[in-house]
Amino acid sequence: MTTHLQPAHRAEGRIERRRIIVRGIVQGVGFRPFIARLAADLAIGGHCGNDDASAFIEAEGTAPALAEFERRIRADAPPIAVIVDIASETLAPQGERSFRIAESRHIPGARTLISPDVATCEDCLRELWDPTDRRYRHPFINCTNCGPRLTVITDLPYDRPATTLAPFAMCPRCLREYGTAEDRRYHAQPTSCHDCGPRIFLERDGIRTVGDDEVLRGIQRALNDGLIVAIKGLGGFHLVCDATQPSAVRRLRARKHRPAKPFAVMAPDTATVERIVEVSDAEQRLLGHPARPIVLLRTRGPGPVADEVAPGLDELGVMLPYTPLHHLLFSTIPGSPPDEYPLVLVMTSGNTSGEPLCFDNDDARARLAGIADLFLMHDRDIAVPCEDSVLAISEGREVPIRRSRGYAPLPILLPSPGPVVLAVGAEVKNTFCLTRQDLAFCSAHLGDMGTLESRRAFETSVRQLTTMHRAAPALVVADDHPGYSTRQWATRYSEENEIELRTVQHHHAHVASLLAEHGRLGSRVLGVAFDGTGYGCDATVWGGELLLVGPDILTTERSGHLQSFWLPGGDAAVRNPARVALSVLHEAGIREIDDLPCTRALGAAERLLVASQLSSGAGAVRTTSVGRLFDAVSSLLGVCHRVSYEAQAAIELEALARQADRSAPLTMAIDDGQLRLDALLTGLVSGLRRGESAASLALGFHHALATATATLALRIADRTGTGTVGLTGGVFQNLLLLSLLRTRLQGNGVEVLTHQRVPANDGGLSLGQAVLGLAFLERTANRRGTRQPEIGARR
Repeated sequence: MTTHLQPAHRAEGRIERRRIIVRGIVQGVGFRPFIARLAADLAIGGHCGNDDASAFIEAEGTAPALAEFERRIRADAPPIAVIVDIASETLAPQGERSFRIAESRHIPGARTLISPDVATCEDCLRELWDPTDRRYRHPFINCTNCGPRLTVITDLPYDRPATTLAPFAMCPRCLREYGTAEDRRYHAQPTSCHDCGPRIFLERDGIRTVGDDEVLRGIQRALNDGLIVAIKGLGGFHLVCDATQPSAVRRLRARKHRPAKPFAVMAPDTATVERIVEVSDAEQRLLGHPARPIVLLRTRGPGPVADEVAPGLDELGVMLPYTPLHHLLFSTIPGSPPDEYPLVLVMTSGNTSGEPLCFDNDDARARLAGIADLFLMHDRDIAVPCEDSVLAISEGREVPIRRSRGYAPLPILLPSPGPVVLAVGAEVKNTFCLTRQDLAFCSAHLGDMGTLESRRAFETSVRQLTTMHRAAPALVVADDHPGYSTRQWATRYSEENEIELRTVQHHHAHVASLLAEHGRLGSRVLGVAFDGTGYGCDATVWGGELLLVGPDILTTERSGHLQSFWLPGGDAAVRNPARVALSVLHEAGIREIDDLPCTRALGAAERLLVASQLSSGAGAVRTTSVGRLFDAVSSLLGVCHRVSYEAQAAIELEALARQADRSAPLTMAIDDGQLRLDALLTGLVSGLRRGESAASLALGFHHALATATATLALRIADRTGTGTVGLTGGVFQNLLLLSLLRTRLQGNGVEVLTHQRVPANDGGLSLGQAVLGLAFLERTANRRGTRQPEIGARR
């Protein structure tokens, strides 16, 4: 099909012609019609079309018009288009005055990019609420600018037969819109209407209810009655209850085996959000982003949301509706009372703790039957499961906590093309990364790899992405930790496919991830990598590292770290911060501890066990983990002695610190490149004994750690001539510490890099593994026949 658009009056001037190649998410997003309209506005002739890797344009007009054309391609692109790069070259003019949309063309071996899922746009919402529109209250309304993408794709290229909409034949009216270049639904692959689209239905006690309004009315009544509903959404199931009913939230916690970890909530609109949390302008923009992530926001205090939703915390994870079905849940159903719909809903992942997300109807019936009282399902399959993304705002900057729906699988641009590398990520908050040419594709969030079901979900996701990209890895990369199931999987994968396996040090990969997302690979940077657990080059547990990286990304120098201490009982200490508190007190030489909260939290037998481990080292391992130091201080101050979810003690400590009126005057000494524990712990214990509030001591701890870290980093930077410091690792999801440290470093003239595209936690680790793998392959190619150094840090 070829569509012509006539240009406006062309201004006089010298005529030029340019070939413009645009790479990125430029297919299925209304990009070609946008280019054609833009060309007509600027009196430019030529054509545009798609191939398997890009949008190609030949544009002819005056030099000023072409310059404006290129500028507006990037500035005014359709809302869900993502431009990775634009290349332009000059051609000989051909005298074309009209502009046309040309047929797509095939390039052997090339693959298009996959768009993330996008929230329902304003145009579709207007139709959704318009009684005269044929898509009035259609639960699956979408257009070129919104709707499902990644979650419905089964293969590339992205055409209807390669989506889970294939079983739904378009009716004549939808087909006419789909084929009209000027229409908002031109080539919108998931388009449908009441006549030809998927259907929702309700299941309860083996009885199925159909009919959109009847289904929605039944769901709203169930939520009002305090019941738990499993709702099939865009990328999988949510477990949903009324967030204003404490008993409903408690029931969900008990059934999901999630005693304390905060739940996310969904509010119908920004007015409701502002009733329950504080929202800055930057946070408001992020809430309304087409990705519609969960945004971490400070609570306003007592309000309609039950305290049980986020116990012990001063913030909520809040999101706005992002599918038509969500919007309908919050609407008045025709024939129902006007106040029947819910005010705020808990929306948490449809699984039990530690298991992968349910996304298939039969699987949900089997695995969620003991949690949900009823099910809201539909008959459109989910091809790629996708959790909600989680972000926060720190000093106006986005801080990704979990990168998934709405963001995955947007690529990270790499410095140059390279072989295909598969990096398998970490053990918790897992993502994997696949490189192809000069792009790195990080998967959606997969979660923890502690169960067989999770590992099967990981393997399925790897197979899907490698198949869609027709990518055969030349190298597989895993973490150094010999006990990680991802490393064990990578070992089997490499043997079965006869490809090389490399392992990389955990914190080295964190620093490489940060450099890759900023396009700074090859720069000289001091990476501050603070997290909970990472296998060190000396076979101890690292987590408080200052790593110096130069132009050779494969080599890094450990220039400083937190003073090491015993982790008594290994993983048992991670679950019991009170044990870690006794360890750091022991390391600081503080023996009189009977009156301290952490000591009183342990029984006599447990105290004796920990004391034995600390004196003999049996059943214990040395660690430099800043994450474990946070756990210890949290217990020492009486905040959290036992944890039921990762980083609980640290999260609650940060929340307490934010409540402080003043900061206790604490210090942390530095000796021989180490952040010492002695003065810090002595100050905390003295503060407790003289009646200093736990909140002021918590804030004082944050200040002391930030000041000492900045001082040590500045010393190393000055000694080595390094002008840039990067902050990475899961500890830097603590926005208070992140802000304090960044301020101190920038105040001393140092450039500071922080994560803005992939998480600082282990969810971003696979990107770092991948770029280290590419660097290894490049070195191998350049020095073929010589022994290659290991990827890792020198002690």
